[in-house]
Order: sequence, then C-alpha cells, then structure tokens
Amino acid sequence: MLQQTKGITLKVTNYSESSVVAQIYTEVLGLQSYLINGARKPKAKIPFNMLQPFHLLEMVVYNKENNNLQRIKEAQQLPPLKSIPLDIVKSSIAMFLNEVLYKVLRHQHPEPQLFQFLENAIIWLDESKEGLANYHLVFLAKLSHYLGFKPIIQDLPYFDLMEGRFSNSLPAHFHVLQEPYSTYFREILQSSFTNCNKIKLSRPDRTYLLQKIIDYYRLHTENFGEINSLYILEEIFGN
Repeated sequence: MLQQTKGITLKVTNYSESSVVAQIYTEVLGLQSYLINGARKPKAKIPFNMLQPFHLLEMVVYNKENNNLQRIKEAQQLPPLKSIPLDIVKSSIAMFLNEVLYKVLRHQHPEPQLFQFLENAIIWLDESKEGLANYHLVFLAKLSHYLGFKPIIQDLPYFDLMEGRFSNSLPAHFHVLQEPYSTYFREILQSSFTNCNKIKLSRPDRTYLLQKIIDYYRLHTENFGEINSLYILEEIFGN
C-alpha cells in the first residue's frame, strides 16, 4: 500500500556497495527502516546526501505490514535546508541532536505533535541568524515533554533528576542539580528558541548543564547509552 508521509532521517547504514538502510522517523508511520537501492550511485533517484542529519523529507512509501524493511517510491527534501549542511556550528548541533533522537525514538509510534515539534525546530535552526549556544539545551528540554518525562517546574532550589521535579530539600542520591544550576535549568525549561540566547551561561556552566541533561535522559530512557557526538558540542560551546 502506498502512503504519503513526511520524514526525518535518524541513521543510515550500508547495505551493499551502493545501497543503504535508512532509519527514518515518519509523521504517519512512526519509525521505519527503508532499503534504498543505489543511494551511493552518481545519478541515484534518492541520493545519499538527501539522508543527512536533520534533513526533512516528503515521501511516498510502500507500507507492508510485518515487513522489517520497507521501500521508498519517491522522496524529496521539503523544505531544502539552506544553512545547516554548510554551517559548522549548525551541522554539529544537528549531528548531536540526531544521535539523541535515534536513541529516544527507537520504538516510537506515530505522534503528529512530536513530529511537528521536530519539524518546526529544524526549520528554526536552519533559518536562524541568532546565537545558538543554548539551542540544543532548549531542544532537549522541550523534547522531554513529548517523551513523557517533562520536568515539573517549581521555584525551588534543587532539581531531582530521578524524580523529574524541583524540590525544597537535597535528595539522598547524587542525581541532582543545585544552585545556580537548578535556576539555569528552570530558565531553559521556560525558554523558547527565539529567546534562548538571552540565558547567560559561561562555557563551563553550559557544558555541565548539558552533561546533566544527558544524565536526565539516560535515567528516563532504557538503554540510552553514550552520545558519541557529545564531544563535538563541548568543543564548540563548552571550552
């Protein structure tokens, strides 16, 4: 059965010398694996460079129930990204967030609101001419809402990463944010992409917060593991 859907490529692995398997999170079908023949050939119908991190796709796909590998009839970039592939900062952010998305969306079913958030966030990043040092922090904070572990915001001095809430007392474990980091985190949770550059963080503070947010994801996501591209953002924003 043919199905039209938007999609975001999360991971691409080689299948043969010229073919690949693309893990694509789709608006209508959730996470799907697509075999794309000849993607590495010079005149490929669906070229490999269309499957880069954060590229938005408009697709017509063959959807067969119980098939582990599906196929794409046609695909195009819509809208085509203008700055993310060419800007080292934006492309590094995209690579990092793409890796996080692959880990948290592995078993995700269709969720139009989540897909809409991702689409809007990608387009904003591509079009933005503003400071981006806090973009990835706000992205992860907002993404947690759609994954079911959005922090409960309160004006209290401690944030318990295990419980996902702010607290008046220091928890017995070490998974906690204390002042001033709990205040910084609350500002991030309340921020938008448009005004996130107004949050003033030193580079060491930004690195620490990112590591703690990753810890928060690790605590609430089964088999989250390590983020291999984390060091790239730490090089760009954290040193």
